[in-house]
Amino acid sequence: MLINCVVYQNGTKLADIPVSEISDYISHPDAFVWVALQDATPAELEEMQEEFGLHELAVEDARHGHQRPKIEEYGASLFSVLHLVEPVPDQIKELNIGELNVFTGSNYVLSVRNRSNKGFLGVRCCEREPELLQNGSGFVLYALMDAVVDRYFPILDGFETELETIEKDIFTKGTARTNIERLYELKGRVMVLKHAVAPLLEGASKLHGGRVPHICAGVQDYFHDVADHLSRINALIDTMRDTIGTAIQVNLAMVTIEESEVTKRLAAWASIFAGLHRVCRASGA
Repeated sequence: MLINCVVYQNGTKLADIPVSEISDYISHPDAFVWVALQDATPAELEEMQEEFGLHELAVEDARHGHQRPKIEEYGASLFSVLHLVEPVPDQIKELNIGELNVFTGSNYVLSVRNRSNKGFLGVRCCEREPELLQNGSGFVLYALMDAVVDRYFPILDGFETELETIEKDIFTKGTARTNIERLYELKGRVMVLKHAVAPLLEGASKLHGGRVPHICAGVQDYFHDVADHLSRINALIDTMRDTIGTAIQVNLAMVTIEESEVTKRLAAWASIFAGLHRVCRASGA
């Protein structure tokens, strides 16, 4: 489904255009076209491939979906895959994993959002800052990546709050087994975020250091900022994983202690009953 098809020139929005006119505008100097699709059909992707001259392998990845986060170069263009990690409404312990595929050329940006209802209207607001959009399609790619990464922070904050709640219950008698289940479930969701962040960090790092793709020339500092955020999130995730692992070990120890106490009580009662049995037998004799 087509969301937007807009042409920009010298950082200023020129017009909303029909898809059929894309090829007419991308040849204009100092202009680029930004198209946004949601849950694109194979026919729509084929049409975009024809209009923009997209690489066949990149289009195939977008068509099949469920790709690992990555940033790949195809000649003078970039193909980026980002995971959209979103909480499911009314189901705090469920995560929806969407996907954003971004095709970026010197005079175009095509963003394809799949399995997610949360759009990027906020990114469109950069139209109010033409001095930034003058940086071209590379800046739009940065703005989309930045928006995706910023959405990871609230998810991580929720994980930390949940972990703190579980930690408060660790030494509450009789909760050890339940805590272990909660910790393993939380660990699974933390790993979902890890799988979204770690590969993207690797890709983003290539956009600001060393041989920077031509599309990103002039906006390396922005991509450095994205990579820095990803690095922070990745470090926090690793710390949380270690904390969860420690908490699981503590809870397993608590289970062992509780079972040992039960065993001791049963042994004590067994000794008492054995003694009473001997007394009764002696009295009967």
